[in-house]
Amino acid sequence: MEAVGEKQRWVCGFLQYLGLYGADVAYTIATAASMRAILKSNCYHREGHGALCEYGDRSYMLIFGAVQVVLSQIPDFHNMAWLSIVAAAMSFSYSSIGFSLSLAKVLENGTIKGSIGGAAEGTAAEKVWRIGQALGDIAFAYPFSAILLEIEERPDPSFLLDTLQSPPPENQTMKKASAISILIITFFYFCCGTFGYAAFGSSTPGNLLTGFGFYEPYWLVDFANACVILHLVGAYQIYSQPVFEFAERSLREYFPCGGGEATGPFCRVNLLRVCLRTAYVALTTVAAMVFPYFNEFLAVTGAFCFWPLMVYFPVEMSLAQRKTRAWTGRWVGLRSFSLACFLVSAVALVGSVQGLVSSLLT
Repeated sequence: MEAVGEKQRWVCGFLQYLGLYGADVAYTIATAASMRAILKSNCYHREGHGALCEYGDRSYMLIFGAVQVVLSQIPDFHNMAWLSIVAAAMSFSYSSIGFSLSLAKVLENGTIKGSIGGAAEGTAAEKVWRIGQALGDIAFAYPFSAILLEIEERPDPSFLLDTLQSPPPENQTMKKASAISILIITFFYFCCGTFGYAAFGSSTPGNLLTGFGFYEPYWLVDFANACVILHLVGAYQIYSQPVFEFAERSLREYFPCGGGEATGPFCRVNLLRVCLRTAYVALTTVAAMVFPYFNEFLAVTGAFCFWPLMVYFPVEMSLAQRKTRAWTGRWVGLRSFSLACFLVSAVALVGSVQGLVSSLLT
């Protein structure tokens, strides 16, 4: 980031941490939805699919927040490798279940629902808004660069993936790992998205596992949602730990005498860590309770952060590092690509905000 100047570095950092915060809010919403879906699934199984099985979500957000208050006291990434492994395993499990249930539904229907034109109902304006929101959701599905930027920006050479053994060079290992992970994620996203739409057409729920496109086998739906919960418990920490580290490091620089440890009856407590991290979890929980609309909030976060973090800053850094001259083929190509992505992100942001506001007003 030094290549693009101090001001742009601060703007990038602000957007980066704002995106991490937005992801944690979205994970709080999603976890509460999965908790509620397990109760509804069991209710539908007992009472029938037409039963009135309604449950609130705020109490589950508070439960999730309480769990995160405890887990947030984990000092740093070095102490949570096990949590990351569990989260990855759960992600693979519920993605596989969602894909399998969608495929089974398509085979049961004997036909592919939906069309290339999308949802049939609604006015032309409504379809444009939905397209914008869908673009925002897609943009959110490309979040790994926020973590990658955090890894690259850390001054501590022992941080997380900087502990990779070499040879081979760390950049080669990271490039290979990133390519494999993107390939796997793209495969599951593509399968769940396409087969989900093929199974339900215009009535496709925003979340296949909580929107009750599937009622049976109820135990499998319950298990998938339990995997979602466990995954998001870990994912929340993966996204929040960089925010914690930055905030604590900054506060120590401004208040070098603060943030000491207090001795309690059973252990030593870092007061700065407890207060700051508890406040952060509280802020994400409150935001989730105010905006409990998963797809809409997801789309706003994705649309807002996609272009600057995933396109603009990487392009500017590449041009600066390679000292690319203006109006050369590479300069024109990269700048054109950045402009095109900006226009797409702008459309996505407008549609996503409209969707969120509409949900709040209805």
